[in-house]
Amino acid sequence: MAQQPPPIPIPLPPPPPPPTKPKFSFPERPPIRVTSEFDSDSSIFFHKISCKFLNTLAKLKFSFQNDTNGDIIEPQVSFISKHLSIHYDVEDQNALLKASLEVGPRLQLRAAHDVKAQQGELSMVANLADPGYALELSSLVPVVAMPRATLKFPLGEVSVEEREDEEVKRTLSINGILKSQILNGLCTAQFRDEELKLRYSYKDEQMSYIPSISLPSNALSFAFKRQFGPSDKLSYFYNFDSNFWSAVYKHKYDKDFKFKAGYDSEVRLGWASLWVGDEGGKAKTAPLKMKVQFMLQVPQDDIKSSALMFRVKKRWDI
Repeated sequence: MAQQPPPIPIPLPPPPPPPTKPKFSFPERPPIRVTSEFDSDSSIFFHKISCKFLNTLAKLKFSFQNDTNGDIIEPQVSFISKHLSIHYDVEDQNALLKASLEVGPRLQLRAAHDVKAQQGELSMVANLADPGYALELSSLVPVVAMPRATLKFPLGEVSVEEREDEEVKRTLSINGILKSQILNGLCTAQFRDEELKLRYSYKDEQMSYIPSISLPSNALSFAFKRQFGPSDKLSYFYNFDSNFWSAVYKHKYDKDFKFKAGYDSEVRLGWASLWVGDEGGKAKTAPLKMKVQFMLQVPQDDIKSSALMFRVKKRWDI
């Protein structure tokens, strides 16, 4: 039986030529973000327009407010980047400049300057060899005292600076904060302006206790929080020095709906609020990029003067 000849291969068509790039093209417009917020309590609109450019390395922001007459008040223009930021107040005709420079892998220089006040601050931050340790030296410009020295470490920080007392005598002031784990809780000691605040916080999956005391005033307060489930939480605060107390109940339907109600004995006011959109998040993450809060305030002494207020924040990406 005669063998059949092998099939003749069919040549493939040549690939299409690559698309030719235009000799000239306009750069793409950077995206613009517009955010508007209204608070019925103050009846003022707050607007912010911003855009990022230079491949998101810098941001230009313009913000202003509208009062009840529609007039523009407090206009401000800002240029923000990683190493330089300029905030210009149009009404005050003043600029605040901030700059930072990485001198090395462990050394950073920071500077701030108020143009109208002709004052500023110069700081140097050195990250030490061990992680969590840093030394910061900062001084006012023009120099009026010795630089303030701050040592930061994993358990807190301590700062030393020169101050003038009532008798115009220069003295050294020491401020600091220390943190330590004690009995399954966190103990914090903060010393500032000759006042020592001691705070202990114990927290588990359901409850937390936070007593605190200030010395030498002996002002004692106590905070208690109870988690009834993933959606319900009760917070209570009591000041032993003034006998004032406050309580807040929170119910979270989901990430974007939260109901809160509370009472404050110091101002004798009860209130309730409903958040539509994550209360602590940005408008970008909320449904339709909009956050709304409704609040009802009921004074205990005059229920007829109860007020219903609302706040709306909306974002547009253009």
